[in-house]
Amino acid sequence: MKTRLGCLSKKSDSYNDFSEFLPPVHETTARCLKLSTDEVVRWSQSFDHLLSHKYGLAAFRTFLKSEFSDENIEFWMACEEYKKIKGSTKLLSRANKIYKEFIEVQSPREVNIDYRTREKTKQILADATPTSLNEVQGKIYSLMEKDSYPRFLRSKMYQDMVNRAHAQGQRRSV
Repeated sequence: MKTRLGCLSKKSDSYNDFSEFLPPVHETTARCLKLSTDEVVRWSQSFDHLLSHKYGLAAFRTFLKSEFSDENIEFWMACEEYKKIKGSTKLLSRANKIYKEFIEVQSPREVNIDYRTREKTKQILADATPTSLNEVQGKIYSLMEKDSYPRFLRSKMYQDMVNRAHAQGQRRSV
């Protein structure tokens, strides 16, 4: 997957720069990444569906990186991983790392949250639990759903992916 999605790290909104995201038209082996038109279009029906599909998430992350605004999705993903941690020591350590990277004022990848949420999160993380970041994660999710997600759906990158998947689907059915 890493080599197939390696082209996604480039800063571009053009599908031509993401040509490896979908399989080559001539390639039909089982190894080949298969995204149906329905699957790519389904990403536009629900933000949850986009984030729950591994290639949808990869495409969305790439889009946000191309806009130099990937801190929200990276924070959301860090929170998802955080929820899976077992053990209070590891939980507290990861909570502090997430706080310093994303939540603290002037942090390297600071997410856009209000003062009240920032302070409340800081207090909650003093006694970290797997749900400690749920509120702030929810706010970032809502922000992405209302702002970044509609831009992604209008982007040339996404439109080109839909067109390419559609074209491949027509070729297979002929």
